[in-house]
Amino acid sequence: MRIGYLLLALSIPVATEAQTPPLAPRSSPSAPHATAAQPSPEIQAKVENYLRHLYAWGPTFHVKFGPLKESPIPSLYELDMEISFGDQSDSAVLFVSKDARYLLRGDLQDMTVDPLAAIRAQIRLEDNPSKGPANARVNIVEFGDFQCPSCKALHEVLRELEPRYPQVRIVFKDFPLAQIHPWAMTGAIAGRCAYQQDHAAFWKLFDYIYDNQELISPENVWEKMLDFAGQAGLDSQVFRACMVDPGIKEIINQSVREGTQLKIANTPTVFVNGRRYIAPDRETLEEVIQYELAAQPPGARGPN
Repeated sequence: MRIGYLLLALSIPVATEAQTPPLAPRSSPSAPHATAAQPSPEIQAKVENYLRHLYAWGPTFHVKFGPLKESPIPSLYELDMEISFGDQSDSAVLFVSKDARYLLRGDLQDMTVDPLAAIRAQIRLEDNPSKGPANARVNIVEFGDFQCPSCKALHEVLRELEPRYPQVRIVFKDFPLAQIHPWAMTGAIAGRCAYQQDHAAFWKLFDYIYDNQELISPENVWEKMLDFAGQAGLDSQVFRACMVDPGIKEIINQSVREGTQLKIANTPTVFVNGRRYIAPDRETLEEVIQYELAAQPPGARGPN
């Protein structure tokens, strides 16, 4: 049993009938959220039995619930659930009607607020490689991995779109998947060292790595990075010293932690003004860029 199965299972909304009852509206934007409700072991037990039956979770699957909480919708409780199988685990937020009849899994959306503002607020743009105007109306933020083949494909897409949309800002943030890509962290360190020495040189190194991705291996990655740094016009001695500086790896780890908080699991994950796309293609990116450019008035400052 793989973790992907658990993720798939928990991503499917379930209900005991095709139609759900009407939900009472929120009394006000400041209605209480996620406050403790009266304990009801019977509801948790009913939810657990239902899910175990639906997904064939036998005794080797361990299910743990948090306490029932009031949700923004008065007719629903909010319920945190954790499930584990061997060394694999996942978590989910469930909503269950107070009569314990209906169950769903998902995110409640408050339509009185900008749905993307909270995501944008979590993404730090400062002190990261970027190109394009600082006050761009459209920000494309990529969480990428230099060894990732899909990231290389995105690199080609962005290289094609960049001259067509000079008013767009592109920001790169490191998210090396070191568990499956053995030289990705070294590549990320090299990129960050290039950025530390010369912001413009980062993008030259960026191109060199992706253009030669198939030639790089765990055995030759150090040599390749030094070679690319030289081609980018960087001082080799300064670059070498930076490559062994533990502070550089910590900067990358900070980016990884930020991505983890955003629930990033795949690369490349791209945010366009806060909208999330996983390995987007050219058509998708161009559509959302054009939408954002048309939606905002000329001269408006783009969101972070």
